[in-house]
Amino acid sequence: MSPLITPADLAELDGAAILDVRWTLGGPPGIEEYRQGHVPGAVFCDLNADLAAPPGPGGRHPLPEAERFQSSMRRLGVSGSRPVVVYDGADSTAAARAWWTLRYFGHPDVRVLDGGLRAWTTEGRPVSADVPQPPPGDFTARPGGMPLLDADGAAELAADGILLDARAAERYRGEVEPIDPVAGHVPGAISAPTWENVDPAGRFHLPEFLRERFNTLGAVPGMEVGAYCGSGVTAAHQVLALEVAGIPAALYVGSWSHWVADPSRPVATG
Repeated sequence: MSPLITPADLAELDGAAILDVRWTLGGPPGIEEYRQGHVPGAVFCDLNADLAAPPGPGGRHPLPEAERFQSSMRRLGVSGSRPVVVYDGADSTAAARAWWTLRYFGHPDVRVLDGGLRAWTTEGRPVSADVPQPPPGDFTARPGGMPLLDADGAAELAADGILLDARAAERYRGEVEPIDPVAGHVPGAISAPTWENVDPAGRFHLPEFLRERFNTLGAVPGMEVGAYCGSGVTAAHQVLALEVAGIPAALYVGSWSHWVADPSRPVATG
């Protein structure tokens, strides 16, 4: 089953929990956009509060504890036997973090609305300002459903496999660093900006296109692949694009914000 779903298929899907995960780094809270209009029946999922632990030594968006994540998902009406569809404004960057976290904690049926709310409204489909109150879900969080990297694992993969850096190329090269205290990249990592996974409308490129893209970067059959970014959000989008391409990949959730928290870890530029 594809991890993506079209607006038409979502409109025909019965019984799914729909999560609106609109979020912008440094931007206004996504709840404001949600209140102005969302896919009917969708509930708002806060990336910072529901999909990450508080920032600290583990990075800016570390993995939440299983119990806390389980509580958040149950509050949002998520059950283990009920499909979940997640979406954001357009390019699925934030939605991919919800997809990955749900999958990591063992949910078997999670899909991302390809193209997000923009794709939904472009097709003339209705939006609602009503805020639903779903009955509590029964989702049980069981860690380990997706491959996970720590700093040591990321370093090993950069040396012996393929570690993709999902940030903008200028951040990878160390020319600019608007967020974290150190500029550069994990030595041996390969630049693969996330925005190249989608078309101008924010929809994912076809699997064949993505497969060729990642194969060109060295992510070929038999090679271990992982991804990181600044704080484990856009890298989840990279893992999602890799899955669309049929390439399994691990996520370094702590990402660059965790890597540079330890000054003994090496940094490369250029």
